[in-house]
Amino acid sequence: MSLNHVRPWRNIYRRKSRQIMVGNVPVGGDAPIAVQTMTNTLTTDVAGTIAQVQAAAEAGADIVRISVPDEASSKALKEIVRESPVPIVADIHFHYRRGIEAAEAGAACLRINPGNIGDEKRVKEVIKAAQDHNCSIRIGVNAGSLEKHLLEKYGEPCPEAMVESGLEHIRILQDNDFHEFKISVKASDVFLSAAAYQGIAEATDAPIHLGITEAGGLVSGTIKSAIGLGNLLWMGIGDTIRVSLSADPVEEVKVGFEILKSLGLRHRGVNIISCPSCARQGFDVIKTVEALEQRLEHIKTPMSLSIIGCVVNGPGEALMTDVGFTGGGAGSGMVYLAGKASHKMSNEQMIDHIVGEVEKKAAELDSAAEAAE
Repeated sequence: MSLNHVRPWRNIYRRKSRQIMVGNVPVGGDAPIAVQTMTNTLTTDVAGTIAQVQAAAEAGADIVRISVPDEASSKALKEIVRESPVPIVADIHFHYRRGIEAAEAGAACLRINPGNIGDEKRVKEVIKAAQDHNCSIRIGVNAGSLEKHLLEKYGEPCPEAMVESGLEHIRILQDNDFHEFKISVKASDVFLSAAAYQGIAEATDAPIHLGITEAGGLVSGTIKSAIGLGNLLWMGIGDTIRVSLSADPVEEVKVGFEILKSLGLRHRGVNIISCPSCARQGFDVIKTVEALEQRLEHIKTPMSLSIIGCVVNGPGEALMTDVGFTGGGAGSGMVYLAGKASHKMSNEQMIDHIVGEVEKKAAELDSAAEAAE
């Protein structure tokens, strides 16, 4: 829950959901909203897949999903799970046997699609495997693969059909005394996704995994996901998120964290507040921010940095950040520390200097956090 008693208009009241475990990651309840991504390598390329999982984990991913389309992938999964620094979700479509094999291989969670996993008897076999291997399940409803009887009933993919699909599958799990599940109701259409998620949030207390499926490339997909996921998170809906981009999985993780950071729901790394720049700028803001984003990727401590081109908004923004720089005249600007003007610095030396100040502040915050434990 994100609460601010001084500024109540910032408050987000998260929907109350029960908590499950995905490996060692708690999902739902009062746990932090987990960030997921998915590998796009061939699962049978064990080395390549492990490298991608490790890169995603380094970027901040809490959970990584891997597709298991065939028996060879099931065999590869066992080795990948063993080397993974984060819990692995096995993505299962069409072949229920892959779900059983993935549970046996050590997957922390099975993602199964009600529209294509098979009849209830086969689902029960997957449930049994999950129970036997301490594996959770995500019910993954997709607008593009709804069950035939629901499409005949409703005529097209719609929020009601997606919610009904999810609830039918929940019933199967609960009838088999299985309760370690979360659910998603994804569509590529933002309006359809949002309505379906609102409906499922009202109908169950299960943890909810958010996503706008097949959102598009890095820019368009980021915007679509920010609109869809941002609005749902603002309403308090969502316990895990995945930003689906036609891009490197690391970019999905970055975007996911930025969405959560913008709403005050998760904090990781440096939050850079910067102006778009204009003719008033005292230095090249755009190139500076690009350089700082790269140079500060290694900082995981939550903190803020303002980079503002001139004194119109610079001092005011710096009041609210841990470190700040505001452009001035004669080739130099003002460095702010803890909201207060500290010293001048030349534009030429500014990037190296700011990196040093951020690293110093991060170390101070880390030491204070350790002392408070």
